[in-house]
Amino acid sequence: MDKIAKILDGMLKTMNSVKPPRMTALRELHEAENGSPLSILIGTILSARTRDENTSAVVKKLFSKYKTAHELGNAKISDVEKIIKSTGFYRVKTRRIIEVASIIDSKYSGKVPQTIEELLELPGVGRKTANCVLVYAFDKPAIPVDTHVHRISNRLGLVQTKIPEETELELVKKIPKEHWIRINDIFVMYGQNICKPISPMCDVCQIKKGCNYYRTRVSS
Repeated sequence: MDKIAKILDGMLKTMNSVKPPRMTALRELHEAENGSPLSILIGTILSARTRDENTSAVVKKLFSKYKTAHELGNAKISDVEKIIKSTGFYRVKTRRIIEVASIIDSKYSGKVPQTIEELLELPGVGRKTANCVLVYAFDKPAIPVDTHVHRISNRLGLVQTKIPEETELELVKKIPKEHWIRINDIFVMYGQNICKPISPMCDVCQIKKGCNYYRTRVSS
């Protein structure tokens, strides 16, 4: 078993020994019967600065009303604002998702593009969102780096980076491609439940022996 496989396995064992974690919002959307690429793209945009359970509920409600990119792209701003209000920054997000849906409708015949280059051309879609769509909508290998992936990668010593974009570049170089699809999902769950930003649960962590952060914490 290689180093990354051991890390991922240790994370899952740790979480299951404490309390089996709930699915991340994007994994939930991926597993849903109507988990379309469009719902995953819009869900990723809506997930910024809001809780996973809130994202899942709002996306479900939104796509029960607007089934296609054409419908969402032509939706009334006030109607969408009401549905997504609980996600925070809802006015900005409303205009963004309507604009994105409209472009997908007109430029891509209603289908979410499947390349990182095309996804990055959509307004407000950065590397994290684009990579999330590749992984969760299309099962394509990519490493979406959010705050959890960035923090844990640095704590473990897999990288020494200052920003998520740098972390992605380094992880892509160092991690075998066979593990890319699993990284975001497992690291995010671990960051939400065990390796938290403040007061990480190092006492229960089963991979702490190989963790730079833990070694520094113990020796200080």
